[in-house]
Amino acid sequence: MAPPLSRRLLPPTLRALRRCYSASPASKAVIYDEHGAPDQVLRVADVPPVELGERDVCVRMLAAPINPSDINRVEGVYPVRPPLPAAVGGYEGVGQVHALGPAVTAPLAPGDWVIPSPPSFGTWQTYIVKHQSVWHKVRTDVPMEYAATVTVNPLTALRMLQDFVKLNPGDAIVQNGATSIVGQCVVQLAKVHGIHTINIIRDRPGSEEAKDKLKQLGADEVFTESQLDIRNVKSLLSLLTPDNYYLVYLHYIQRKGALPEPALGFNCVGGNAASLVLKFLRQGGTMVTYGGMSKKPVTVPTSYFIFKDISLQGFWLQKWMNSDKADDCRTTIDYLLGLVHEGKLKYEMEVSPLIDFSLALEKAMGKHGSHPKQVIRF
Repeated sequence: MAPPLSRRLLPPTLRALRRCYSASPASKAVIYDEHGAPDQVLRVADVPPVELGERDVCVRMLAAPINPSDINRVEGVYPVRPPLPAAVGGYEGVGQVHALGPAVTAPLAPGDWVIPSPPSFGTWQTYIVKHQSVWHKVRTDVPMEYAATVTVNPLTALRMLQDFVKLNPGDAIVQNGATSIVGQCVVQLAKVHGIHTINIIRDRPGSEEAKDKLKQLGADEVFTESQLDIRNVKSLLSLLTPDNYYLVYLHYIQRKGALPEPALGFNCVGGNAASLVLKFLRQGGTMVTYGGMSKKPVTVPTSYFIFKDISLQGFWLQKWMNSDKADDCRTTIDYLLGLVHEGKLKYEMEVSPLIDFSLALEKAMGKHGSHPKQVIRF
């Protein structure tokens, strides 16, 4: 019986690859057998070859980030976690197609760059074997660290900008945690769509430099939390009465001109930083919470619900991707990588080889002060 047409049309080299590879090469992986402090339970270990199924694709991983959610999974505090023992860390990343099972029909070839889309557990390893449906081919003319990190942070930023309030060019949003990768992406994506941004950052050494960097990315206004403190407002502006952050905002837009009241706010911090976002929102505004870095609750005065008609919502990217959004996810990722290629989306990262995983993990956990997003190169 003649082989299927799809196989007869394959180039000889690809047909040979399909015949010769029945299993992945042996791999190195960052694994853990129990939940706990990541720097105590994670280890780099050898992993045996994995057999390729008929429609599986073997991918040699190029790079994967260490995200806060990855750390939370290892700690056992994230809602969705891989089974133990021998769980492999990581959730997103980029790899290169190494080999394909004999019945793969996806338009993939050895050498293509692919990402798991939606993301899936186990990206902290040198080789991964998964069904062809897991992999999405991406462009290769962007730095690999951007392909490795495009899914979790940039996609979160774009979805929040588009899914909660209809924003038109000239509108404004307000956010805390503006120096985070999501925050930086919000600034740049908003700029692409003609949306103004008001940004709140925490007080720390180097905050003026952080302000300048955000301005260079396109931020309209950047405040530290202390600048919006009632005591400092009174001393700087000889104002006013309690609950006067709105008047501070008016002062600045009158000085700068023409920024509208934000209809939408993003909170990834909680506590006082969330309250500051709420202060800026216009009547009927919406605050979306997607993180809680301070581990403090969001507290809302009753009057905000009654008199300002404020809405509070949450966003969890994994829930969005687990709905019927797989095609939307891939289309959006292609769009975001297009912006990276055009120089319209960028953020700072630090790339380290797998041999330096322990140090990169400590940096990601904040044990060495403030550092850029940590990305592991395999």
